[in-house]
Amino acid sequence: MPVKVIDAKAVPVHDTSEYVATLKSRDSAVIMPQVEGVVTEIFVHSGDKVAGGAPLMEIDPLKQQATVKSLESARAAQEAQLNWAKQQYQRTQGLASAGVVSKQDLDQAKATLDAAQAQIDSLNAQVREQEVQLHYYKVVAPRAGIVGDVPVRVGDRVTTSTQVTTVDQPGSLEAYVYVPVERSSQLKMNAPVQILDSNGKVMAETRVSFISPQVDNTTQTVLVKARIANGNDRLRQSQFIRARVVWGTHQNPEVPILAVSRLAGQYFAFVAEPQNGNSFVARQKPLQIGQTVGNDYEVLAGIKPGDKVIVSGTQFLLDGVPVIPQS
Repeated sequence: MPVKVIDAKAVPVHDTSEYVATLKSRDSAVIMPQVEGVVTEIFVHSGDKVAGGAPLMEIDPLKQQATVKSLESARAAQEAQLNWAKQQYQRTQGLASAGVVSKQDLDQAKATLDAAQAQIDSLNAQVREQEVQLHYYKVVAPRAGIVGDVPVRVGDRVTTSTQVTTVDQPGSLEAYVYVPVERSSQLKMNAPVQILDSNGKVMAETRVSFISPQVDNTTQTVLVKARIANGNDRLRQSQFIRARVVWGTHQNPEVPILAVSRLAGQYFAFVAEPQNGNSFVARQKPLQIGQTVGNDYEVLAGIKPGDKVIVSGTQFLLDGVPVIPQS
């Protein structure tokens, strides 16, 4: 019986594990206001490109403006008091030089001047503090990027824990892979990591850049990070993806899936074995199967490199039947 055969060849096979990973960006900023209040104006829309320092929204600043104005008025009054204290000290200093007033009166005038100066310094510091606080009522972009979703509206009250939007910079991402603690001893820096799409095709190849020294107490996993260059923006922040960690590489023969049959839970394949007189017979070989690589099975035991694996007409073959191998 003529049959088609292929020569089993030892090929490099990766020892891998696949995990669900999360993509995160180091260039993504979550924007939260530094003050509480009611949103009075929103200057941007979702998807807008903004420069660093560009205003995003404004929180009602009237109360804070009144506070700054009150302190500025108090400072002006204190400046007048300071000028009077300076004049009084200069006057007392002249009288003390002429012996008209005592040294105690001069010290009293100096103390009054120092107190007025300290009071004006305190008010200057308070004005600066409240002016800085007033600056926070206008929420600005910390860096250039693209504005994300804006969940708040004009009239909403926000606090310092309210997320008002995000600003993202397109660029590299990091895959957060959570590896079971049982395999943590095999983790190594720069170990290969492959990012897969929904069809199992490799979208990007990278390497381990961080291994957490701690185990997550809840999930009993170890956090592993791998940087991903995202030049064509196919991937998104917070996206779930499949990450394949490559533990190592070894050499094993592979056979086509169609050449393998399964009987009672055991895998078998037919091999054309040479006999005396350049004849061949089909031999059914039990196989120990490893992982699936594309359309092939990795064979851990049962077939050696160089064996002629029969890939056609296997359903008509019996063990020991003479065959004519054809490449």
